[in-house]
Amino acid sequence: MLGLKGKNRLAGTTESCQRTLSEILESALLGKRLGADEALDLLRSNELPALADAAHRVRRTKHPDNVVTYLIDRNVNYTNVCVARCKFCNFKRRPGDPGSYVLDRGVIARKIEETIALGGTGILLQGGMNPALTIDYYEDLLRYLRSRFPIQLHCFSPPEIIVLAKVSKLSVREVVRRLKAAGLDSIPGGGAEILNDRRRKEISPGKCSADEWLDVMRIAHEEGIQTTATMMLGGGETLEERVEHLERIRGLQDETGGFVAFIPWTACLAGTEMEGAVERPCSPVEYLKTLAVARIFLDNIDHLQVSWLTQGLETAQVALYCGADDVGSIMIEENVLSAAGSHRQATRRDLVELIRDAGFQPMQRDSLFRRLAVLS
Repeated sequence: MLGLKGKNRLAGTTESCQRTLSEILESALLGKRLGADEALDLLRSNELPALADAAHRVRRTKHPDNVVTYLIDRNVNYTNVCVARCKFCNFKRRPGDPGSYVLDRGVIARKIEETIALGGTGILLQGGMNPALTIDYYEDLLRYLRSRFPIQLHCFSPPEIIVLAKVSKLSVREVVRRLKAAGLDSIPGGGAEILNDRRRKEISPGKCSADEWLDVMRIAHEEGIQTTATMMLGGGETLEERVEHLERIRGLQDETGGFVAFIPWTACLAGTEMEGAVERPCSPVEYLKTLAVARIFLDNIDHLQVSWLTQGLETAQVALYCGADDVGSIMIEENVLSAAGSHRQATRRDLVELIRDAGFQPMQRDSLFRRLAVLS
């Protein structure tokens, strides 16, 4: 038994079908898959300690050796030209705008050299959805980087791939195959935001639909490319839409098994079109509660990463007792969230001390969550 205190009924349920918080969590810990209605009840509850305890038990079942991982990589934004029109983004520039750019591959190469010198094992290459760049640009860049550097190429989120396919007049599958042949190792889960088209059309009117995002990931998995999955919290979505997002991620993982990790993060809205428009920004408590529910609900995804960049190092440390087993990257470079008010920084030493002070053993990993041989 969990030993959860009290038998308080969950808010938002009816007398005829309500279950207690402890009953739902006990059932989940005994191996019963959490349903969408149950996940919604947990998100509506105010019992963070109970949710955290259950999520931590799930995390220890999946990762019993007390190791928490971190990554050394660099987020290189190769272009800021974008047609997505996301209302939460200050980084984007329209084609032809002052300050718009496409990085020369020599500049990208120097950034990778600096990353390797700091012990980095991967490069996260993402940019805006630039309609001027065709498949030839991406293939040439990947081949150039692959020929020069022994580093993982974790590149191009689903919205980028969809625009690339359209401007190149190719199918998504053909684009994925050609990128893989040119050297692509894995695909980041960016651009998911919330996988509900009502909210997507409101906050990202030029970005792909939820189905299109999922279809890119399905094709990538079928072509042997593993990916991560993300969720943006605090963009005005409802709790029901958060559960829908989790359910769609879990459903695709049942199909393909290609997601290596789930990464929830919080919208940073300072100076954006959405600043002041969200009635309830995502607080640290709400973030931790959602993280815990995600750990319990996503029973088929091994790793759960906390976003210290959007939540801070202190909240990230608490998250290690709410189901998270990874603290992400030291983020040698980050341009998108910093343009919207998130200026947090961390060194390798910061993340190692955060993990160790929380009572865990730090270990460096690569972009696909494979642990490196030596404990930090």
